[in-house]
Amino acid sequence: MCLKSVHRIQVLLCVNLFALLVESLLERQLRQAMQRQEIEALPMYPEGRVCRWPTARRVIDLFEPVQRHTLAQGKRRVEALVAELTRLQRKLLKLLGLSTKDCGR
Repeated sequence: MCLKSVHRIQVLLCVNLFALLVESLLERQLRQAMQRQEIEALPMYPEGRVCRWPTARRVIDLFEPVQRHTLAQGKRRVEALVAELTRLQRKLLKLLGLSTKDCGR
């Protein structure tokens, strides 16, 4: 990485700060939704073990296997296909106030 100037270091720190802010907001929104719906824990760990305080990293890891395929004809996009979401993924999207229809667009 070329961090030869103070400006580049400042920009890198700013980008890092924004990433941490987005992660914090994701965690906060999910935890507040869980509290509103009186959900004590979600099965987010391997073997379906429950998680009382979901982290952004864990949420991102759960969506990592989602596959998206785009069919194109020439340069025109014809159709986008998204693999079927698991029950937990759909529940997380609902808790975050996101539509499953928009997933993968």
